[in-house]
Amino acid sequence: MTSPASSRPEDENLGIGANLAYGLQHVLTMYGGMIAVPLIIGQAAGLSAAQVGLLIAASLFAGGLATLLQTLGVPFFGCRLPLVQGVSFASVATMVAIIGNDGTAGLSVVYGAVIVSSLIGLLITPLFSRIIKFFPPLVTGIVITTIGLTLMPVTARWAMGGNSQAADFGSTANISLAAFTLACVLLLSKLGSASISRLSILLAIVMGTLAAMAFGMADFSRALAGPWVAMPEILPLGAPQFQVAAILSMLIVIIVTMVETSADILAVGDIIGTRVDSKRLGNGLRADMISSALAPLFGSFTQSAFAQNVGLVAVTGVKSRYVVAFAGLILVVLGLLPVMGRLVAAVPTAVLGGAGLVLFGTVAASGIRTLAQVDYRNNMNLIIVATSIGFGMIPIAAPNFYHHFPAWFETIFHSGISSSAIMAILLNLLFNHLRAGNSDQQSVFVAASERTLRYRDIAGLNDGDFFRDGKLFDCDGKEVPIVEADEESADVPPPRKKRVESMH
Repeated sequence: MTSPASSRPEDENLGIGANLAYGLQHVLTMYGGMIAVPLIIGQAAGLSAAQVGLLIAASLFAGGLATLLQTLGVPFFGCRLPLVQGVSFASVATMVAIIGNDGTAGLSVVYGAVIVSSLIGLLITPLFSRIIKFFPPLVTGIVITTIGLTLMPVTARWAMGGNSQAADFGSTANISLAAFTLACVLLLSKLGSASISRLSILLAIVMGTLAAMAFGMADFSRALAGPWVAMPEILPLGAPQFQVAAILSMLIVIIVTMVETSADILAVGDIIGTRVDSKRLGNGLRADMISSALAPLFGSFTQSAFAQNVGLVAVTGVKSRYVVAFAGLILVVLGLLPVMGRLVAAVPTAVLGGAGLVLFGTVAASGIRTLAQVDYRNNMNLIIVATSIGFGMIPIAAPNFYHHFPAWFETIFHSGISSSAIMAILLNLLFNHLRAGNSDQQSVFVAASERTLRYRDIAGLNDGDFFRDGKLFDCDGKEVPIVEADEESADVPPPRKKRVESMH
């Protein structure tokens, strides 16, 4: 059952059953990314398997709480949009560098840096919330397209098996399983009812997992091993430590996270067709920052919106924030019930890869649809799009491109999303806001755009008029004099004249 129509599409409540099903779909979509960061950080710190398990549970629990805050909101916190929060990938390289060879001591320094830098981010949120006017469809379309394109390597690795060190990574069996899951998504989308179509991702993942079990490619035997219930601990690995250098390094990551979260908030607002103003953007960023500041208390790390779930919103058309709030509840439960987390983790990564191809491709397609609304006539918008997307693809095509640059520079631009967002904003400011120096015909890219004529440019022509050798003739072959718009009409010989008005 659905609630009465709301003035905002995200406020529709689909009922407990639908919210639970669609919410689980969101969890399955982002679960691999959610547990990857604590796995990497735990291994870098030399933690035991049990301690790594604590980090994973803490990340699920903190991500669930952050999602609830972002979707349901309280005064001044939460954009109340269908955004799933989780541990940010942008912070991984910096946190690993801070840990170094110090093990758990280095991890305590990471927690201290995350807390302080997130609180600083909270203070500068008003500055970020005022940049909404610099995100026209030109910029948001570039960012949305780049989000989808930068996620393509993720789904490719998933389809190959996820673990590049595994013997079967990239095997025909893994890729075939991903292809089977993709085929299920497409078939369910084509043949199913509206409800089945919206659940096509979840149902395809279930079908892919069953197929994997039939061929011995899924193992749930270890899912029941270990504790079934585990309450979260406060500061499970000791008190945080505060070092200035680590805080400054993490502050750069926080700024990058704020740029990416701003892009995700604007992207999902554009996809579901709701208004996102500076106040709403500020509330979303504050929720992001306060969640990041509190997450280390449970043993987790920086929180941000998950771009892959923006794709799920686009492909399913389910715009309700209550669906994502249920996803937050599921994450909290998974954090409290490790056995459930182990069951979800046992879903073969190749299955997620097949579903991810549709999800992430839909994000890119949504961005292209937004860019189709942009006016490319006699301006530099085409070169802004080309340069920004190309710049965003550099770290995807060549991950080590910025390896020899300063650490702060590499931290900012190693993300394709932040790279394209920064470039799009700067070029939009340069060409569309700071118009001094702009010429009427800026570059060959303008000339390459679609040729159009205004009605007033041709209104003075008569039937049979034609051009030859740069001259205008009437139907009888008599030349019609052409004058510039600012010339006096007295200078024009009778019987006819045409005035030229900037025909380009």
